[in-house]
Amino acid sequence: MPIIEVNHVTKEYRLGQLQSLKHSLQRAAAKLRGQPLPARPLFKALDDVDFKVEAGEVLGIIGHNGAGKSTLLKMLAQISVPTRGSVKVQGKVAPLIEVGAGLIGDLTGRENVFLNGAILGISKAEIKKKFDEIVAFAEMEEFINTPIKRYSSGMSVRLGFAIATSVDADILIVDEVLAVGDLAFQRKCFDRMEDLIKRQGKTVLLVSHNIRQVERMCSRVILLDHGKKIDDGEPAKICNLFYEKSDEKIKSQISEDTKKSDGVITPLLSSGELELVDVKLLDGNGTETDRIKYHSTAIIRLLFRANGEIKEPIFGIGVHTPDMIFVANDDSGFSITEYFAVPPGLFTVDYCIDEMALLPGVFAIRVGVATKNTDRPLFYAENLYHFQVYSDTLSRSRTVGQGFVALTGHWEIGDVAGKTKDTSQGEEGGAIERPRGKKMYGHQ
Repeated sequence: MPIIEVNHVTKEYRLGQLQSLKHSLQRAAAKLRGQPLPARPLFKALDDVDFKVEAGEVLGIIGHNGAGKSTLLKMLAQISVPTRGSVKVQGKVAPLIEVGAGLIGDLTGRENVFLNGAILGISKAEIKKKFDEIVAFAEMEEFINTPIKRYSSGMSVRLGFAIATSVDADILIVDEVLAVGDLAFQRKCFDRMEDLIKRQGKTVLLVSHNIRQVERMCSRVILLDHGKKIDDGEPAKICNLFYEKSDEKIKSQISEDTKKSDGVITPLLSSGELELVDVKLLDGNGTETDRIKYHSTAIIRLLFRANGEIKEPIFGIGVHTPDMIFVANDDSGFSITEYFAVPPGLFTVDYCIDEMALLPGVFAIRVGVATKNTDRPLFYAENLYHFQVYSDTLSRSRTVGQGFVALTGHWEIGDVAGKTKDTSQGEEGGAIERPRGKKMYGHQ
């Protein structure tokens, strides 16, 4: 029998600010006179969401901001009720939705442990029994008799997490609370969650924007989008779908921003001698595109305008992520041995990529130009052209944990004593027969 049942749940909110008493009386009078009243529009935070959770299951709920994740968890924690549909929960629930929100500033940490524990349904005797464990986990021994208002925000959250996870509940509801405190304390949070999941067999509902964390910890994942359930199933599949939708959203936002700026390239640095007029990405057929297949050929084409003669220029191309992590770069100084001068006017520069080594994701192009020997900067700009690398076989969720670029080496394996078998000769002393040039992910 399911421990949680969410039956066709819809949650609606009326948009607009709360009305004053005067305004409410005016509306009531207008209604009595039969005058039409302007209705405030309704917003569906959840729209016909339906699923069940079995005991011991670890369910991840993911989606973009405003997808309805926190609204759903608040109903499961009985903080809110649905507009339509029903929510059935069997067993005791420990909600970790706003950790530390129930702590009272004027009370000491000790007093808050007992107060917060009582709110969560822990008896006084049980709190006394677990008190030392709670304080030790939160690393608050020195400050437990100090008022909460003198705590840092991190200290308050640590104490709140320690109290909430000490509850002996059947169901644990977790909303973006695993990234609390410093890295060392985050590690403790993960370890405690894994203990609750793997060794104690608790039923857990986890909401997080850390998709790798969700894929690692959950046995099943639900994807929400604008209040609707998009998909429900195996973590790798659903997380991969989320990444695909995220890539599409990033590209559409970038496209809108480009339209608003009329596509004008604004350099971070320019000497006035050189202007970048256009940037294009071409596939192996020479067709302009913003989607390149992993391991395929591509060309980055730059159109410049020289306002005077440019002697011995060096052109640089780089790639970075939307959040400005520099991934790879190359410049013409490594391959062009005979330097030249560019006359005034328009000219193009093509950077030919023999094999796209970037793993699936969304990337952007940066461009820089300098001159030989002096390295005198003429031009530099970032975020110029956004493109997506895709693959028919690589899982997007897997590549998120692999970095940005695939290594292209090969493996060699021999025995420790140095005696290996030559399979071609059939005797000791030769080398192990091994394939050469095999890539970790393979060509597609």
